[in-house]
Order: sequence, then C-alpha cells, then structure tokens
Amino acid sequence: MKRRAIVITALFFLLLLVVIISLNTGASKMSPLEVTKTLAGMGTAKQELILFEFRLPRMLIAILAGAGLALSGCIIQTISRNPLADPGLLGISTGAGVMVVLYLSLFPTGTDAPALFLPFLAFIGGALAAALVFGLSYEKQEGLLPGRLVLTGVAVAAGLSALMTVLSLRLSRELYQFAAVWLTGSIWGAAWEYVWALLPWILVLFAFVYYKARVLDALSFDEATATGLGVSVAKEQIQLLAAAVALAAASVSISGGIGFIGLIAPHLARRLIGVHHVYVLPASALLGACLLLGADTVGRAILQPSEIHAGIVVAIIGAPYFLYVLARSAR
Repeated sequence: MKRRAIVITALFFLLLLVVIISLNTGASKMSPLEVTKTLAGMGTAKQELILFEFRLPRMLIAILAGAGLALSGCIIQTISRNPLADPGLLGISTGAGVMVVLYLSLFPTGTDAPALFLPFLAFIGGALAAALVFGLSYEKQEGLLPGRLVLTGVAVAAGLSALMTVLSLRLSRELYQFAAVWLTGSIWGAAWEYVWALLPWILVLFAFVYYKARVLDALSFDEATATGLGVSVAKEQIQLLAAAVALAAASVSISGGIGFIGLIAPHLARRLIGVHHVYVLPASALLGACLLLGADTVGRAILQPSEIHAGIVVAIIGAPYFLYVLARSAR
C-alpha cells in the first residue's frame, strides 16, 4: 500500500511538472518569473491575457479530457475483459463527434449555453455507438465476446467516420475547417465556458466510478466468479458502461477526436500500481492528464509559431503501443 501511495504521489508531481512546463510554453514567450508574477497578479495586461484567457483554460481542458478518456478506457477494458478496448477504438468517441458536428452546424455561435449543452449531445451520440457495438458483441449464451468487441468497434468507428465526412461536406467552409481540425484531435474548446462545461462531468463521474472500484475488481473476473462474489453483473455493467460513455463523450465534445489515451493510461497504471481499481482509477486519471497535456505542450512547442494538434502527437505514441499490446495479447 505504501508503494502505491508513493506511485500516485509521484504521478501527481509529474502532472504538476508538466503544468509548469506548459505554462511557460507557447508562441508568446513568458519566462518562469513572468508566469509567477502574472499568477500573483503583478503581470502586464498582455501577459494576463495570454495566461488567463488562452493558456490556463486550454491546459485545464487537456487535464480534464485526458483524465476522462483514461477513466473511460479503464472501465471499458475491465467490463469487457479486453486489453485492447478503448473509447476511440469502439466508436464511442466518433459517435460523440458526429453529434457535436451536427450540433455545431445548427448552432455555430460559441455562447455559454451551447458550451454547456455539448456534453449532453455528445453523450447521446456516444451511447448510441456503444449500444450498437456492445449489442453486436453480445451472445446470450456466452455473454460479451472480447474478440468480437474490438472488431465490431473498429467497423462501427469506420462507418461513423464516413458519416462524419459526408456531413462535413455539407458544411460551410468555416465549419468544415473546424470538423477537419476536430478529427485530428485539437484542444479546440480553449475557453473558460468549456472548462465549466466539462468539469462537473469529470468530477461527478469520477466519484461514482471510484465508489464502484470494488465492483470493477469483481467484474475483472469471469461472469460466474463475479456473480459468486455477490455482484449483479448485468446491472453493474450497464451502469459502468454508461459512466464510461459519459466520460469519453464529454471529453471528446471539448477536446476533439483524440484516441489512444484510454488505451495507454490504464495499461501503464496497472503496470505501475497493480490491478486494484481503488488505486488504478486515480493513477489512470493522472496518467491520462499527463499524456494529453504533455502532447498538447509538445505540439505547441516543436513547430512554433505553428502547432501540431495534440491528437497527432498522441497517435505517434499510441499507435506503436497499440501494436505492442496487440502482439502481447496474441501470444
């Protein structure tokens, strides 16, 4: 237990380090001293604008979305007992994205009400995609089939991506550019209203999922064992899947189509801390936040003043890791 506490503390300080680096990274240069003075209220008007209106909201979105995607992936991997399961691979993120693009094509203005409404619409899209994938992967006699789950998810995600492309062709030039940027995984909602829109979803759902940590431990076994441990398997799977869909959909609605966070973070967390979800869940959330904020920071830094979208940076890391996990699971 002491080792696990040390690992979680170390991950928290790692996130703090990434935050400090990100605060000092951008096209407009600010030294650590200038950042500190601005945070203390002693910066210039320009420095306050850069820090409080551009960098801080974007960083908080990356932290919240990264944590949400990681928690979603952890839940899905556990209830499906499939190490390759991920909200992006299962079409949940794409389903959420289809609804977001539809909504923004009808309501292109960026007022507070649409910002708060986006996660609800994304949840509907993600839930429909998840219901389709899990429904096609379920056999009455054998339950949820892990191998079929990934194959079905890939097929559904491909179909939804094609639908999003068709919908994008009907948009105006500005909205089409947004859809293209969204698909590559850009932290597009970099404003305070999007922070407030996403924050309650992540906090409330994390609390609910953490409360269900022991249930997740039981569900990691086969269905008969979980039932023997006193778990109502079907009921708990539906509740936890709904939470996973909501976490992924809310995150995607603000951060864009970012994949692989939900695959990488839970795997790394289990390697570092074991299999007990009371520790795996916070470790996954911290790792997901570090990964997405780090990817966004790298994307802002390496080609200044241009940017590489965070989703591209994550994919560069995530694609080889997916192949590694695939090779290991095939043995």
